[in-house]
Amino acid sequence: MIAEAVTQYLRSNRQRHLAELFELLRFPSVANSEPHACRQAAEWLVRRLGKCGLQARTVATAGQPNVLASLHVGDDLPTLLLYGHYDVQPPDPLEQWHSAPFEPVVRDGAIWARGANDDKGQLYAHIMAIEAWQQAGGGVPVNLRMLLEGEEEVGSPDMEKFLAAHAGELSADAAVISDSEFFAENLPSITYSLRGLAYVEVTFRGPSADIHSGINGGAVSNPINALARLVAGMHDNAGRVTLAGFYDDVLPLTEAERQQWDALPFDQAEYARGLGVESLGGGEAGFSVLERRWARPTLDANGIAGGYAGVGSKTIIPAQASVKISMRLVPNQNPAKVVEGFRQYVTEHTPPGIRADVKLNAGARPVMLNTRSPAMEAGKAALAEAFGAAPAMVRCGASVPITELFQRLLGLDAVLMGFGLPDDNLHSPNEHYKLEQFYRGAIASAAMMGNMMK
Repeated sequence: MIAEAVTQYLRSNRQRHLAELFELLRFPSVANSEPHACRQAAEWLVRRLGKCGLQARTVATAGQPNVLASLHVGDDLPTLLLYGHYDVQPPDPLEQWHSAPFEPVVRDGAIWARGANDDKGQLYAHIMAIEAWQQAGGGVPVNLRMLLEGEEEVGSPDMEKFLAAHAGELSADAAVISDSEFFAENLPSITYSLRGLAYVEVTFRGPSADIHSGINGGAVSNPINALARLVAGMHDNAGRVTLAGFYDDVLPLTEAERQQWDALPFDQAEYARGLGVESLGGGEAGFSVLERRWARPTLDANGIAGGYAGVGSKTIIPAQASVKISMRLVPNQNPAKVVEGFRQYVTEHTPPGIRADVKLNAGARPVMLNTRSPAMEAGKAALAEAFGAAPAMVRCGASVPITELFQRLLGLDAVLMGFGLPDDNLHSPNEHYKLEQFYRGAIASAAMMGNMMK
């Protein structure tokens, strides 16, 4: 629960808070671009947190800086760690935006800008909540620590090293990550499990250079043909992945979870239409769509290249071909073990005359969080108070690597308490964030701080 004065303060300062968010959104803080805009955004956040009474600073990494902040209220109080990221996805293709991506506007009850939802709008809700407690609630009721990252959208390459180096000043009793979404509008949601990731690239090399397909065809193995067979054989006719041991460690879905998911407002036909397909044909037979998206592992080719793809014809056998593959992993699967099984599969399916190379590009462990922890119960109550409905407990098929790092390096099961909606166009042109989600998100954050005292 939060004091009425805190809620009233948030309501009476909505326009000012919106204007401040607009300032933050105007920084084109794309992590893989030149660093000036990211530094400006980080420094802006440091100044803003300082106005709320926090000790804040930027901390350099090998890439973009992170922001660390803290507020010590009392030795006998719990400590809450808040996480968000201020870097954003590139805005391309620019011609598809209805308004300039870094000139935020309000239209149709929503904020339109790159980063409006992901993740500047969500992290700013916490700053609003802190200010409200400080100005109207007699002070924040818990100790606070904040980590605002500058490289989340490029895979957090330095985060594991950063957390290990700063574990002491990030220690807490609970953590909140606001970088997720509701299952549906008017249905607040907490994500309690995330799939992991093993992202690999396979290259098949044949002749030392492209060679004539007429003169040499039939004498040498074609890397494209061989790679196509390799990819085609990775699934059987029922959609199951054929890699040895791939399903050995998969944690089965409980019957209680299955019943909860069956009760969610999910329309398969509507979901298919939203994706622009006539039907949903992916994944393993015998499992519901939500099970296949959330609780089953997958293997997907993300891109394939090789040979000649220009205008007209060029009759060659290419020197090489490659494919990028992502494997989404579920709780209890180990990325290292899965990749080893993948390497074994490639070795067994590499034909004579082909040299195979398997490169691991990225990996993240799956996450399963304790749905009954005190922090999780505090988050459920906070969302219910802010949005007027008990939250749904859902999983997510994607990865949020910071969650696993908090769990493994800091010993914290985070509460994934985000405020976005499924149609907010994350990573796409015309990203937007509903004003009501923005304002109520701040109330939920304030309530979470208050609930930590229970």
